[in-house]
Amino acid sequence: MIGFLGNLFSRGEPALSEAGARDSSAIAALHAASFRRGWNEQEVEGLLSDRHVLTHRAMSGTRLAGFIMSRLVEDEAEILSVAVAERERGRGVARRMLDLHLRRLAGLGALTVFLEVDEHNDPALRLYHRAGFREVSRRPNYYPWTGGKAAAALVLRRDLL
Repeated sequence: MIGFLGNLFSRGEPALSEAGARDSSAIAALHAASFRRGWNEQEVEGLLSDRHVLTHRAMSGTRLAGFIMSRLVEDEAEILSVAVAERERGRGVARRMLDLHLRRLAGLGALTVFLEVDEHNDPALRLYHRAGFREVSRRPNYYPWTGGKAAAALVLRRDLL
């Protein structure tokens, strides 16, 4: 028990870097664990090999702690997905990945970043609002929801200028 507590409190912050094809299996597994409709390894591998897709990862030792993936075309980017492993949530991993990712997108020429988020995903909404994203549209009944009701997808935008 003391060893477990020592490991828990001595964990450093996950290291951030760009993801590559070697990460496709871990990203697919984390995506599947985080969303109702997860991406399979082939889908992730295809995205990672797309020259318009930028992906950053957070590594806690040899384990994937999180990832963020965007598609950049001309001067607009769309964040396709952000996921953080359950054991890493609440530690600022998503904020750190988003900050790095937005800086890199700006460096690559992005002027505007869009994303869609489930209207009931309060942690993600807090993250995006604190990062300067604002709602510009709403897609009603977009995400399946428990009990037969569907949730709206909120379309958020942030200018990088």
